[in-house]
Amino acid sequence: MKDIVFCSNNCFVLYSAAVQAKNSENKESVPTLPQSPMKERPPKAFHQYSNNISTLDVHCLPQLQEKVSPPSSPPIMFPPAFEAAKVEAKPDELKVTVKLKPRLKAIHSSLDDCRPPSKKWKGMKWKKWSIQIVIPKGSFKPPCEEEIDEFLKKLGTTLKPDPVPKDYRKCCFCHEEGDGLTDGPARLLNLDLDLWVHLNCALWSTEVYETQAGALINVELALRRGLQMKCMFCHKMGATSGCHRLRCTNIYHFTCAIKAQCMFFKDKTMLCPMHKPKGTHEQELSYFAVFRRVYVQRDEVRQIASIVQRGERDHTFRVGSLIFHAVGQLLPQQMQAFHSSKALFPVGYEASRLYWSMRYANRRCRYLCSIEEKDGLPLFVIKVVEQGHEDLVLTDTTPK
Repeated sequence: MKDIVFCSNNCFVLYSAAVQAKNSENKESVPTLPQSPMKERPPKAFHQYSNNISTLDVHCLPQLQEKVSPPSSPPIMFPPAFEAAKVEAKPDELKVTVKLKPRLKAIHSSLDDCRPPSKKWKGMKWKKWSIQIVIPKGSFKPPCEEEIDEFLKKLGTTLKPDPVPKDYRKCCFCHEEGDGLTDGPARLLNLDLDLWVHLNCALWSTEVYETQAGALINVELALRRGLQMKCMFCHKMGATSGCHRLRCTNIYHFTCAIKAQCMFFKDKTMLCPMHKPKGTHEQELSYFAVFRRVYVQRDEVRQIASIVQRGERDHTFRVGSLIFHAVGQLLPQQMQAFHSSKALFPVGYEASRLYWSMRYANRRCRYLCSIEEKDGLPLFVIKVVEQGHEDLVLTDTTPK
């Protein structure tokens, strides 16, 4: 039999058949481990280790049973990143609640349907506005006011107030009815009873000048001269605006001078088309609107006297909110008692005035004022006419 050498604890041991016989003799004295339940194989050689304690059979070591580890806790399942959810566990398991902020970047394409819908501000908070201007080719004539009114009337989409009564007042210079354009003849000014004149027709007359207070002087003088002068443009009487060139006899109405393309200057002078300079001029005036206070200076005392002398009339004489209906009269025997140091009290005088109401604040009513005779003395009567109330009559012996 061959000799076998084993190394155990840095000691070399030589085993042979003789040694085997010796070990078998001492077998009774050495305690042995219990035999394993495995089947015994035919021993070809005994492999033993010597650790200075005992000799062990390597193939005869007992197999230790594995210890059963306690059941591990179930793994924690985190919810998706885009929503906060509660993990529902069984009664035997641990309940864990986890709240996570949504991270939209971590959402995959498969979860796009769960994404909250975004707010669409277009049409609600802002709108895109684009302007497109179409310029027609060729000459374009804008429609006049009459054409626009007729077009809106056909559509029937607008509420139009009742038409204003036509103004039949006529300018005694240019003979045109009603107020003129602001950048033209301008508004009508009262010259005398039922006698009217356009502001610029009077202002641009040769004789007329304006004071610092806005009064137009010599308007009546210009009117008398205009009754004898013929316009070079329309060949009608009433022309008062003459050419400023020396020895030029061309004279026009103010409106006719604009139509004839006369040149007006800032110093209130005018040149006819024959004498005006070519091209533009530094002192040329091209805008005639007057927004300041302008009036015709006149003798009001003489005007009232003429009204009294005319007697019956079809005209209304009005000063502010006071309207005269009848002037009245005084007989010689009444002159002693029907006057004071400042005023006359003619019997039959009647006028009406619109003034503040005695019953309501911020409301006006009509007061009829008249003078009657009682016991040889004047009696002042005021009748208060107000809608919704009976007429109230107030009388006294003095106007106060």
